[in-house]
Amino acid sequence: MSNRSIIRTDDAPKAIGTYSQAVKVGQTVYLSGQIPLDPESMELVQGDISVQIRRVFDNLQAVCRAAGGELKDIVKLNIFLTDLGNFATVNEVMATYFQEPYPARAAVEVAGLPKGAQVEMDAVMVVS
Repeated sequence: MSNRSIIRTDDAPKAIGTYSQAVKVGQTVYLSGQIPLDPESMELVQGDISVQIRRVFDNLQAVCRAAGGELKDIVKLNIFLTDLGNFATVNEVMATYFQEPYPARAAVEVAGLPKGAQVEMDAVMVVS
């Protein structure tokens, strides 16, 4: 794949495993899952679920920008929650980061996430 490039930024948490923050192939960018880690301390942010959700969106935004895009360029967003009861909060916070037309989206409850996070999101973005 000669048109494949690895996206990396210090403005989002560094990869904590065998993966890249994002991979760009042509105009499509595949963003790895982000949990609510502070990029400087690499520790989970403290506070309620809305604070964690905001940190995840901020991390995704940093990777989008490093790839030449913005959150508005996301075409598919996957949300993983340890408690689907927090779904309404996801919608409230997401409305402060996105405007219509919204990306396609899935939200699922999972048994656990890395480092004890309550939320993780990954995405697919298309840049022009």
